[in-house]
Amino acid sequence: MNPKREYAISPRRSEDFPEWYQQVIAAADLAENSEVRGCMIIKPWGYALWERIQKELDLRIKKTGHKNVYFPLFIPLEYLQKEAEHVEGFAKECAVVTHHRLEKGVDGKLHPASPLTEPLVIRPTSETIIGAAFSRWIQSYRDLPLLINQWANVVRWEMRPRLFLRTTEFLWQEGHTVHASPEEARQEALSIVNLYEEFMRGYLALPVIVGEKPESERFPGADNTYTLEAMVQDRKAVQVGTSHFLGQNFSKANNIRFLDKEGKMQFAWTSSWGVSTRLIGTLIMAHGDDNGLVLPPTVSPLQVVILPLVKKEEDKTKILDFAQRLAGEIEKIDFAGEKLRVEVDKREMGGGVKSWEWIKKGVPLRVEIGPQEISSRLLTVKRRDKELKEREQFTFEGFLERLPALLADIQKGIYARAENFLHDNSRFIDSKEEFYAFFSSQEQGKETTGGFAYTYWDGSRETEEKLKEDLKITIRCIPFKQDKEDKGGICPFSGNPSQQRVVFAKAY
Repeated sequence: MNPKREYAISPRRSEDFPEWYQQVIAAADLAENSEVRGCMIIKPWGYALWERIQKELDLRIKKTGHKNVYFPLFIPLEYLQKEAEHVEGFAKECAVVTHHRLEKGVDGKLHPASPLTEPLVIRPTSETIIGAAFSRWIQSYRDLPLLINQWANVVRWEMRPRLFLRTTEFLWQEGHTVHASPEEARQEALSIVNLYEEFMRGYLALPVIVGEKPESERFPGADNTYTLEAMVQDRKAVQVGTSHFLGQNFSKANNIRFLDKEGKMQFAWTSSWGVSTRLIGTLIMAHGDDNGLVLPPTVSPLQVVILPLVKKEEDKTKILDFAQRLAGEIEKIDFAGEKLRVEVDKREMGGGVKSWEWIKKGVPLRVEIGPQEISSRLLTVKRRDKELKEREQFTFEGFLERLPALLADIQKGIYARAENFLHDNSRFIDSKEEFYAFFSSQEQGKETTGGFAYTYWDGSRETEEKLKEDLKITIRCIPFKQDKEDKGGICPFSGNPSQQRVVFAKAY
């Protein structure tokens, strides 16, 4: 970092938020664009974040009785054609394999040579191929419920890619379940929403709005889509997870039937649900600052980094031994159900340069150890969630004793800051004029997003499309949590009665 600059990231969030986002990814060394347009290379620090998310969420999913599986990347085209609404919803996003061999042509270049008998679709999601397997696996009510999950990559051809938020190929988990009744399948979809919400709030420090998507925003082929919506620092929404009650649509398309207790053949009821690497993009945009990433301790690949400050060669061994002894003690400490993750940065480079690298990567705590710390036996500790010049000093034993509480305080503070931002930028709006002003406001000559507007809506598609055209906003969800005293009102756009408020916002 240039010492004359006040911040590590340029431009700052307030100057150009989309470019700030890209620069944080570069500065934290999370990912980069690959040679294939729309695809990304996830670098070690970025993938370590995904591994943390995957490990924690996988444990939670398994505790609810789901088993992990893996299905093929390729899906026969005929499988997608079985469910008309589903294939229509994904048709424009599908990548299709049409040949299976390359041959050198007269021009000396390689060309596809052998057409496939039937094209194969690279999975945009797996309902159809998993449904075909379910039809073989299920015969009786005794086979139900069937609860599976897979961690995989999927491909959806993306016209306007953005690292982590929208890429042609991305990583995710997708759960698929089969049930004997609609009540069980719907409850499954809702219970997963609850699991996701607790994970977002408690582990990722992301406050979310939970609700149901309107019909226009449902997953293709679903009866109901439930969603979790987060607000990031440019006041736009990010859909961070969805869960779908699929009714019998995919069962009928794939002939998933079972013999019930009365000996009658019935079509089963299904659900599907998932979250993706989009969570990493949301973490950046919700918690980051003008110096880079700010990571909640639970999800950070490292929670403590120890920086030996060696100015004289004769001090090196003593400082490194002290740092290693401290790291060894830190690794014995429990936090959030795991042993703490710590690293001693032994690279031979300036302490300031090393410190800035870890600041940009968002590590919660940095501990500096130099000759002064050795002689005074006082550790210099810096928190990523505080101002850069702030520091605290602890004795060796005092730091170890205080460490879990420090990390818990950082976690709590990051969540509170995001929750306050969500609250401060959400508004209940009952007039068309105020609504349009909210999403058309000007700030320092730049258009802003407004935030989340809780407004009555009459349920008409015409109203939705008009607002999307005028303001580039969508209905993010119909929130589950409604004011019990609210008996309904008037849609300010049509004048028709409305039973409840919905959340409008601009979104990624």
